[in-house]
Amino acid sequence: MSVYVIAEYDIADAKGYEGYVAAVVPLLQKHGAEILVADREAAALEGRPPRVTIVLRFDSEQAARDWYSDPDYGPVKQIRMNSTKNGTIVLAKEFKMPSN
Repeated sequence: MSVYVIAEYDIADAKGYEGYVAAVVPLLQKHGAEILVADREAAALEGRPPRVTIVLRFDSEQAARDWYSDPDYGPVKQIRMNSTKNGTIVLAKEFKMPSN
């Protein structure tokens, strides 16, 4: 069953954030992630979302967790954490409609 990693945050240090995308994409590919959404100007229908919204699809929860805990991602993750604020990252399972 697919799982989704949903990330939202504001970029606080644009110069510091510059290397994140180039560094994270190969790691996402390594773990089989599909980038479904990558928007720096998502429109709010309710509330005030952070400026950046990312949605990734992984084939399994284990694949998503393996990416997030990959030792090679540690320094890349630190780039994001040091250059962003108001961040939230969640792991959500694919919805399956109940059968009657």
